[in-house]
Amino acid sequence: MLGVVLCGGASLRMGRDKGLLSSADGSWAQLMLKKLQTLGMTAALSVNKNQFEQYRTAFPQIELIVDNDALPVKGPLAAVLSIHVKYPGEDLLVTACDMPLMDPGVLRELYDNYLMFPGKDGFVFTNDGEPEPLCAIYSAKGLSSIKDLLEAGQLTRHSMKFMLGHLEIARMPIPENRKPCFRNFNAHADLNGL
Repeated sequence: MLGVVLCGGASLRMGRDKGLLSSADGSWAQLMLKKLQTLGMTAALSVNKNQFEQYRTAFPQIELIVDNDALPVKGPLAAVLSIHVKYPGEDLLVTACDMPLMDPGVLRELYDNYLMFPGKDGFVFTNDGEPEPLCAIYSAKGLSSIKDLLEAGQLTRHSMKFMLGHLEIARMPIPENRKPCFRNFNAHADLNGL
């Protein structure tokens, strides 16, 4: 399994690259890498081509996976499928860089469920019934089927949540005390909550 931190968003509302935002313990991307590494897995950063040089300087020892422009999708789905194209045999534990409150224990629970229930296409937490697709595990088999649907023109919407509807998913409700871990920080005003 490969752990991946998604950093390739445009960060328009934040006004600067969210993965490179600093906290007392390092950049947001660095914090999430460390959390993935507590699971003992190799972790990489997913970036877009405009970020590559800056991230290569900031993370010289970490693999950077650049969005594949040949894929006819954008956003997080483009990132996840780009990683799958590069590593078609790897299951992926995907996280977003803009969840700085994520607890490593949540990632451990996700990974433990993956180990306990082999054969599923994916593992996601749900928040009041809604999936949290940017802290999830996707199997190589499931991603291959999504790529096939895309190539056949049958993936009519290119959102992560729509993709989940085409996979056999194990869903885990988020306990109330863990909900803050899934908070996305998208705008400068959100930083007041840190």
